[in-house]
Amino acid sequence: QVQLAEFGGGSVQAGGSLRLSCVASGDTNGRNCMGWFRQTPGQERERVAISYRTGIYQWDVRLSDSVEGRFVLSQNVVENTMYLQMDSLKPEDTGVYYCAANGASSWRDCIAEVNFSAWGHGTQVTVSS
Repeated sequence: QVQLAEFGGGSVQAGGSLRLSCVASGDTNGRNCMGWFRQTPGQERERVAISYRTGIYQWDVRLSDSVEGRFVLSQNVVENTMYLQMDSLKPEDTGVYYCAANGASSWRDCIAEVNFSAWGHGTQVTVSS
């Protein structure tokens, strides 16, 4: 099993920055694919950034169009931690951010939200205008 815990949410003004952390433990094979999702009340959960393990210390990353150029996903394999650096934040970035993982063996399986079997409890990000 995989356990995930998010840290780093908070409140900032538009244009500010936050860095989220996701600390992972448990089955390494169940974490071949890891990502960040966000959800606001009344909205469907949105995929923000996804990473797929291509080597022991190598990850491919894909970002959603809405955060491309502003957010960066990175992995620290030694610390078992995934980060989401969020810069130039906008009010529409407000939401609960979740870390998730699955054991996919291909990009196609990785990006399918239905395949994410491990989820953190979420951390609130609020961006004021």
